[in-house]
Amino acid sequence: MDWKTHSVFNQPRPLANSNLFLSDTPLREAVQREGAGWDSDLLASVGQQLGSAESLELGRLANGYPPELLRYDPCGERLDEVRFHPAWHLLMQGLCANRVHNLPWLERAPEAAFVARAARFMLHAQVEAGSLCPVTMTFGAIPLLQKYLPTSLQDWLKPLLSDRYDPHVQVAPLKKGLLIGMGMTEKQGGTDVLSNTTRAEPTASRGSGECYQLTGHKWFFSVPQSDAHLVLAQAKGGLSCFFLPRLLPGGEKNALHIERLKEKLGNRSNASAEVEFFGASGWLIGEEGEGVRQILKMGGYTRFDCALGSHAMMRRAFSIALYHAHQRQVLGKNLVDQPLMRQLLCSQALVLEGQTALLMRLARAWSRGENEQEKIFSRLFTPAAKYTVCKRGIGFVAESMEVLGGIGYCEESELPRLYREMPVNSIWEGSGNVMCLDVLRVLTKQPGIVDVLSAEFDGVKGQNRHFDSLWRQIKLRLAKPQEAQAHSLCEGLFALACGVQVMTSLEPGMADAWCRQMLDRRGHSRLAEPVAERLLLRAGGG
Repeated sequence: MDWKTHSVFNQPRPLANSNLFLSDTPLREAVQREGAGWDSDLLASVGQQLGSAESLELGRLANGYPPELLRYDPCGERLDEVRFHPAWHLLMQGLCANRVHNLPWLERAPEAAFVARAARFMLHAQVEAGSLCPVTMTFGAIPLLQKYLPTSLQDWLKPLLSDRYDPHVQVAPLKKGLLIGMGMTEKQGGTDVLSNTTRAEPTASRGSGECYQLTGHKWFFSVPQSDAHLVLAQAKGGLSCFFLPRLLPGGEKNALHIERLKEKLGNRSNASAEVEFFGASGWLIGEEGEGVRQILKMGGYTRFDCALGSHAMMRRAFSIALYHAHQRQVLGKNLVDQPLMRQLLCSQALVLEGQTALLMRLARAWSRGENEQEKIFSRLFTPAAKYTVCKRGIGFVAESMEVLGGIGYCEESELPRLYREMPVNSIWEGSGNVMCLDVLRVLTKQPGIVDVLSAEFDGVKGQNRHFDSLWRQIKLRLAKPQEAQAHSLCEGLFALACGVQVMTSLEPGMADAWCRQMLDRRGHSRLAEPVAERLLLRAGGG
């Protein structure tokens, strides 16, 4: 008897075995434009490897089998170790081999190393975002450690600058590679780190590079398996930053206990913990009372990575939606050819065009850290980018899910994992309000900020009336920025910065379409078909 009830047809294949770099024309052009064209061959190779079905499966496995806390060994001895699925370790090997954790800090770092590193980061984020947490914290910590690490711990620097991933529990000088985590927030304070109660007392002398004993707790202790953490604690001189190794120089375990791993909405592959310190040894970074200032230096890098990660996940969600729309038929036509769906996909493609261009421009500003104007540019637009991109990304991924319909809501698709992952970047390293207040702080306290913005924006004056109108409005508000309007001010500045890049890099038709969509408050009209066709070809690598 024939039990077959139906044939399977009109079911699009999932997106796998694509080149994540070569299929992204806006990214390829921006990498070249911002001075990292020398890295294009490697990026193409990395993009091919990461876009493979095998790499995508590693991302699925790492999240399907999250880390476990091993608090005790079989004999009852305190262990405090975290066990990961093998997929996690393979992902970490790739990240370290591609130097996503240290490329700009090498002694002979190549030109525009920040740009190349940002592009590599974005490719990895499309496959698995949780593994980027230890990488971005290590990246942010290295320049601090290069400057402040005490003489007795200088042997940490060589493995920190290697291209190896080494998960073994050993003292730093014996390892091939090292990772650094962070422990800032406590139960009672969260973002308000000045309310921290963890205490630090010197074991002998006070001062930079000296050893202290830390007693207290951390409510969020990121990547507890790291070789060391940067931790905030209260010393006599105020809130201070300490370097707290997992193993002490003699090989004994430091005096901290992992109480539990956090159960998180997303970011499931990555371990976040609660810990307590019982006189744990930490070495002072900088001077007492400089903790917030030291961490803010690190925070600029990690906040930039939050924006990169959210943008990359938006890119992946859009790629999945576009690939689906090219295959799925409704009423005899592919979805991508249905007018309303085509308009939605073009709208998403325009968002990504502007963000890609600005994020690579921002990476270039980080590469030019010795230039005062570029330093101010990165100081202002890093929190603006984090706020806008990370906030926008949540709805963007949900919209991509709608393109697929019910199958996009099911776990067989990558989209539910991307959707769960998106909010972490809005929250970690300062939520939206914190970012907007940081932007406001730069606008009110940075001398010459209007001149820096004018130098950036006036170059395209007269090319688009929507741009000119918004810039005039923003300039009036910059005379006396209001905290209650910080959200719209932050979004407006980000839109203008994207607009500059769009108008100087895209053909006029696409640039005009971007300005109408992103800058005209009345909404945007339907794109002309030739512009829509070229836009979708660029989005798919054509």
